[in-house]
Amino acid sequence: MTVNDSILNLRRRIDSREAVVGVLGLGYVGLPLCIYAERSGFTVVGFDVDGDRVAQLERGESYLSDLGEAELGTALENGRFSAVSDEKGLDGADIFVICVPTPLTPNQVPDVSFLHAATETVSRRLRPGCMVIVESTTYPGCTRDDILPILEQSGLRPDVDFLLAFSPERVNPGNGMEQTRSTPKLVGGVTPASLDAASAFYRCCFTEVVELSSAEVAEMAKLLENVYRSVNIALVNELAVICNSMGISVWEVIDAAATKPFGFTPFYPGPGLGGHCIPIDPFYLSWKARELGLATEFIELAGKVNTRMPAYVVDRVTQMLNDASRSIRGSAVMIIGAAYKADVADLRESPALKVAQLLIEKGARITYHDPHVGSFMIGEAVLYSIPLTKDSLSDADCVVILTPHSAVDWELVYRNARLVLDARNVIPHDGRKSFSI
Repeated sequence: MTVNDSILNLRRRIDSREAVVGVLGLGYVGLPLCIYAERSGFTVVGFDVDGDRVAQLERGESYLSDLGEAELGTALENGRFSAVSDEKGLDGADIFVICVPTPLTPNQVPDVSFLHAATETVSRRLRPGCMVIVESTTYPGCTRDDILPILEQSGLRPDVDFLLAFSPERVNPGNGMEQTRSTPKLVGGVTPASLDAASAFYRCCFTEVVELSSAEVAEMAKLLENVYRSVNIALVNELAVICNSMGISVWEVIDAAATKPFGFTPFYPGPGLGGHCIPIDPFYLSWKARELGLATEFIELAGKVNTRMPAYVVDRVTQMLNDASRSIRGSAVMIIGAAYKADVADLRESPALKVAQLLIEKGARITYHDPHVGSFMIGEAVLYSIPLTKDSLSDADCVVILTPHSAVDWELVYRNARLVLDARNVIPHDGRKSFSI
């Protein structure tokens, strides 16, 4: 096969920043990537099926806490960034980067429908001389075995007419765009030519690029990162349950172990896993392993331990109220923190939602405070964040701390709450009115 001249020209267009970049999916991964590429001198078209989101960007309004409106406004004013909801706006793109969600089905099976739909969109717009990069997390083999055949439906041939690579996103919401840009960027190509071109593009936008031998290695590396975290968090969650039964502070135990300068990395317990990666990615690997006839007992056990934590938190609240001669049914319980992690407004997979649901099912009267989340739904009910005051705290029979937002006055909480279950170690645990999980 003879390589199309336009493929040979793509590398030159990348180096000269003449290549046009099309980013599919303008969420927490895709929108920052648009800004990185625009800053680097590329013309960027961001595509999203959500027309309201696109209209918001056109008005210069950012919906991501990590992206300020001044920075978004600069990209728009420079004339190198535009957002569209019509796929025709992607015509003329040389590089397509797919950054769409890859969730799970209710049966804990990978849901790659958004990824397939985005790839079909690219396939309709693909022309000789283009490159496609997948950043959406998926199972090993997906880029080569699933994405490539969809792109070939265009009639174009890989390594002759177009290139294909996988580069996993490594975004940590709430830590700022500069941290993401300076995090090493893993890149694996379906072919050596794909690796070379994709690496050249990312070197324009990120501080460091790490080239890998294949797309499959890059896909597996992303899953390992989050399986590692899931397993270690499960370990300390289980340890927290044991320590509570023994009257030992799990936080002091972890801090003590962390004084060892080798062979130990501290992880911390909490009310359960949340966010876009850790609760989901391990199931992509276990699903792929089952397809190969292999068991992933360790990974699945960690998932079970972490999934049980919201129920454990509610059991602790129930016991604490019982010890105070109160039933959970009819008790006023205030939750502090709805987001899945500190200082963000992200509710994805947040354990606070499950804790709230379980408390309501037990008959508790729920209120909550979160400086970043104004409201959320439990079933058909909408809960609204209430002010954190001396009265709102003292009115609650029990306060449950689920998210350690830095904007919360924790001293106010400790002084005025009658009973506190602290799942994040942000207040003293005196064993009288304040307790750790």
